[in-house]
Amino acid sequence: MSDFNLLINGKMVPGDLTMPVLNPATEEVLAQCPRASKNQLDEAVAAAKAAFPAWAATPITERRKLVTRMAEAIEANTNELARLLTSEQGKPLADATGEVMGMAGFFRYLSSLDLPMRVIEDSGDRRVEAHRRPLGVIGAIIPWNYPLLILSFKLPSALLAGNTVIVKPAPTTPLSTLKFAELIKDILPKGVLNVITDANDLGDAMTKHPDIRKISFTGSTATGQKVMASAAATLKRITLELGGNDASIVLDDVDPKKVAPGIFEGAFQNSGQVCLAIKRLYVHESVYDEICNELVAIAKSTVVDDGSKQGTKLGPLQNKMQYEKVKGFLDDARKNGNVIAGGSAMDRPGYFIEPTIVRDIKEGSRLVDEEQFGPVLPVIKYSDNDDVIRRANATTYGLGASVWSSDTARAHKVASQIEAGTVWINKHLDMAPHIPFGGAKQSGIGTEFAEEGLAEFTQLQIINEARA
Repeated sequence: MSDFNLLINGKMVPGDLTMPVLNPATEEVLAQCPRASKNQLDEAVAAAKAAFPAWAATPITERRKLVTRMAEAIEANTNELARLLTSEQGKPLADATGEVMGMAGFFRYLSSLDLPMRVIEDSGDRRVEAHRRPLGVIGAIIPWNYPLLILSFKLPSALLAGNTVIVKPAPTTPLSTLKFAELIKDILPKGVLNVITDANDLGDAMTKHPDIRKISFTGSTATGQKVMASAAATLKRITLELGGNDASIVLDDVDPKKVAPGIFEGAFQNSGQVCLAIKRLYVHESVYDEICNELVAIAKSTVVDDGSKQGTKLGPLQNKMQYEKVKGFLDDARKNGNVIAGGSAMDRPGYFIEPTIVRDIKEGSRLVDEEQFGPVLPVIKYSDNDDVIRRANATTYGLGASVWSSDTARAHKVASQIEAGTVWINKHLDMAPHIPFGGAKQSGIGTEFAEEGLAEFTQLQIINEARA
């Protein structure tokens, strides 16, 4: 394993501290990772602040070229980044490769966007223009489930808009981000991008830092609430993409064999460690048994193993804390439902949980009411459409949802009543850089992707000119 360093002011530097990073498939130390001190965070912020005026003054056409070059560097190093991602995150190599390619795709698409001046009025009395100006230093805090892909949700838009950036990856998955920083460090002017790591001890310093103008955070709702409270002291702009307890509703007219594979993938992708994954599956009583049987068959045929091994479909959970949390959900499932597939941690090194299907379970159980963020799916019976819509909406979350039906008009009618930022019909987890993404209720604040997401990294400025 190669050496890793922080990126501060254009240079790869060691951390003032170090910390181990584990391979979740073996629980063995993968590498000793640099860990930034508070002083190094301050150095990174100072470098970003110093670099901001020149970067903001750089024409957007030039910024676009450099962000595109970053996409090219990602593509040229796909295999190395993917292998490193599998080693630290646990996901199968094919999925890690897809994540790296998706990262490059987001960089390419988002770099193609523009921030044109808009004329609101041009009359004999006045001319009013709307401009989008950069904010300054951005703090981007990245989670451990998709460390590279989620970085690409934030970084290219922030840079294209003319901001400078401090990136802080999760302490359990910092290595692929540090490798990315090494690959692109000579593309950008020094200080424009800085990458530091921590042991979950610098987040508060970032959100309170007077020279950081915006925090873009992806993670749990509980942590998002702390970010929002901490950022309030300096009235920072915030974008929060938070947790979800995403409901999926299966209507009575589906073909169970046809929809079950898509439902399973929507629930179990990345071993269920997806904020937008199906977390609660509501199935009409007329097809309930058939859907359960189809999901069981898929679960039992799914290969769970080290992500570096060919043929692996699901890898381990990413870290011990999440592993222990999901084992608690398994206890709840056995107590309050009927486990019909899986149901146990695997007797081997690593944080492996069998893909688990639980039927005959209801609201009031932890598995239904909370976000499990693991490979455990509750399948809940319903009989009335109005009732299931009410039950689906009876949560503080509102990130995503899906409706499955052979009649898209029926599905659309149901989808329009779901309180979520994204509702899919006959699919789940279909995301793309040109489609805006954001959560309702306590699943988030603000929007990512597309022109709407780019605008969130800017300050709207109105210039209102008097005409003689």
